[in-house]
Amino acid sequence: MEVKNNTAELKDNSAYRRLKDKVFFGIVIGVSVITISPIILIIGKLILKGFKQINFSFFTEVTPSTYDAMVAVSNNETIPGGIVNGITGTLLIVGIASLIAIPIGILIGLFLFESGEKAYARLIRNLSDILQGVPSIVLGLIAYLWVVKGITNGYSALAGSVALAIMMLPLIIRSTEETMKMIPGSLKEAGMALGVPYYKVILRVLIPSGFSGLMTGILLAISRILGETAPLMLTALGNPMINWDATAPTSAVPLLIWDFYNDPNMVDLIWSSSLFLMGFVLTLNIISKRFIAKQ
Repeated sequence: MEVKNNTAELKDNSAYRRLKDKVFFGIVIGVSVITISPIILIIGKLILKGFKQINFSFFTEVTPSTYDAMVAVSNNETIPGGIVNGITGTLLIVGIASLIAIPIGILIGLFLFESGEKAYARLIRNLSDILQGVPSIVLGLIAYLWVVKGITNGYSALAGSVALAIMMLPLIIRSTEETMKMIPGSLKEAGMALGVPYYKVILRVLIPSGFSGLMTGILLAISRILGETAPLMLTALGNPMINWDATAPTSAVPLLIWDFYNDPNMVDLIWSSSLFLMGFVLTLNIISKRFIAKQ
């Protein structure tokens, strides 16, 4: 009799545990749906409103004038022109910023890896962490004082690149240091034991071994700066035409979005430009995930 009671009690406990498991699973699913719903709604609205302005001229023509946009809107037509001046400006500014930040960031990351917990290395590490939390508008102001006022004597793509390069540095530095820590120390020891110069061990052994991690940090740093507007407002200013001169004012996609926002006739271009920028950043993030998967 006692055995039957114990069996019934075990069945009741098992059923109760299964019920709790289903309830908890339902709560997790419900909370997850609530969490991602705003993101889905935002992306959905961005696609619906931005897709109608996406065409060939969107990627090949410069931004239209207010008058042309007003005429198109009044006739219920697609706004002529595109954002090619912003796309080329973004490529120029981000390209120069990458040329500045990537080698410096990797070298500093290697230094921190080799120095360990030395006082000077800890100071640089702390400064890097602090720099990551500095508002972008402050970095834009610094670049304005350093480059706009001190070097180019005017707004330029170079000034914008300096501001964005400063923003990239903390991510590249930390990702480089952490990547180097994941590489087995025996690889470095083997290279040194063979009499290979120290710089060749770094160039031929450590960096190739941690290439995936380094590329991940670089791509994430680029993704971070692609949508920055405030630093470029103080440095690059903008340009209605295509410009490849690093010392001249240059447009960028985030700057164009800000300009479109201030013009009621350009509202449709806000959605299309935002959709393009989101797709660009999403592509870089997917690529970085692939590099992470290869580690």
